[in-house]
Amino acid sequence: MSILILLLTLALWGLVHSILASNFAKDMIGNASFYRLGYNVFAAVSFLPILYLMKTLPDQLVYQVPAPWSMFMLGGQVLAALMLMVAFLQTDSLSFVGLRQLFEKEKSGQLVTRGLYRIVRHPLYTFGLLFVWLTSAGTQNSVTVYLGATVYTLVGAYFEERKLLREFGDAYAEYKRRTPMLIPWVGKNSKPHTDFPQI
Repeated sequence: MSILILLLTLALWGLVHSILASNFAKDMIGNASFYRLGYNVFAAVSFLPILYLMKTLPDQLVYQVPAPWSMFMLGGQVLAALMLMVAFLQTDSLSFVGLRQLFEKEKSGQLVTRGLYRIVRHPLYTFGLLFVWLTSAGTQNSVTVYLGATVYTLVGAYFEERKLLREFGDAYAEYKRRTPMLIPWVGKNSKPHTDFPQI
């Protein structure tokens, strides 16, 4: 029952989160300067009930990694957290959280392809998922939330890329062709881009 409750709350959170992230919602609200900041605050606060349910619903241990391997996993989490911070700083971080829009008119974003974005297209997702899955002990509830968050991240990345293709066109298509999505050196297409068939 705990798994079902968590999956339903995750699905509801994901649905609301996705609707609010859509261009339709932005157009309905208008180009309000507080939209991005409000969206981020709402997304974070509305996830707290899921964390509460994860901790309070009936639960049981699924796995526990023994030492010394658990220490390696903890080190991996520290590294993932540092890389998350680096990736965040390599974007326009003030615009990302919605603070810049409070003082300046929102401008169209720039395509970031430097730093960690040269290794994967979504380093925030990569290191966020790595941090979560390097937890050395997992319960029924936590693994359910991790799986739900992973699925939502993958689906969200797919729709985000469609939006980026519309926004940046050929520049993003070329970036997508030469840069893996989430895992470094996996899924990279190194074939030359051409309109003519290869013989």
